[in-house]
Amino acid sequence: MNNKSKHFGIAALQLKLAEADNLELLLERIQKTKLRFPWVKMIVLSELALRGVGVQHARELPSAEEQAFCRSARGLGIWLVPGSMYEKCGSAVFNTTPVINPAGEVVGRYRKIYPFLPYEKGVTGGDQFLVFDVPEIGRFGVSICYDIWFPETTRALTWLGAEIIIHPTKTDTIDRRDELAIVRASAVTNQCYIVDVNSAGAQGVGRSIIVGPEGEVIHEASVEEEVIAFEVDLHKVKQVRERGMKGLGQTLKSFRDARVRYPQYEPGAVSPAYEELGPLKVPE
Repeated sequence: MNNKSKHFGIAALQLKLAEADNLELLLERIQKTKLRFPWVKMIVLSELALRGVGVQHARELPSAEEQAFCRSARGLGIWLVPGSMYEKCGSAVFNTTPVINPAGEVVGRYRKIYPFLPYEKGVTGGDQFLVFDVPEIGRFGVSICYDIWFPETTRALTWLGAEIIIHPTKTDTIDRRDELAIVRASAVTNQCYIVDVNSAGAQGVGRSIIVGPEGEVIHEASVEEEVIAFEVDLHKVKQVRERGMKGLGQTLKSFRDARVRYPQYEPGAVSPAYEELGPLKVPE
């Protein structure tokens, strides 16, 4: 990357969504956003925006809905991350985010690694990370909602080169303020942008947040519907990673250069302390 700023326009759509079939609404909002902000090159929706919760909505991919998103991306010439949807694969159901390029092609599908268990019942966790390149701009990574509560997931994405993490969320619970703190901490400790887009209305409590590589809040949304259009600067990510956050901590270099072996990642590792916690179940 040269010394010139590399700006890239993104719009995160925090929409008032029902627990219903929202496909036509989503396609309409995507089109209106691109028409209003022609400089936007990527549009991002919230987790499970298509139909809300319920594994009964699972479809094999590619589905008719995914193909509709592909046509929209191709027609508008944008990158499109249409939140996530339940994917049926044999007897398993995954919470899956497709990534669609401006040619209308699915360049990858990310399966949520940490379903919100024990509440997100019937959903199987994925086991693969997803990063993808936007030519001449930079490398993006994808995680979904509860994934970010596990710092290993964000670290893995930046280890694979991600400079911007797209993070669809569907939070309708009282822990949203805690999530905002986690997003800020994740961005500053990994020196990356994080685009955390939540739903509003019946599906979520809003308060989407966009955070930069020094932990700066670019925008925190209200609880109402918002179209959050902004630009990321990939040169800033490179500068912060090379020079340090505010000229101080160079966390990725320190992580790279350390020779520590973490006990929790040793093959076959078992924690007696964790084993004492008991089964993963809804509190009684």
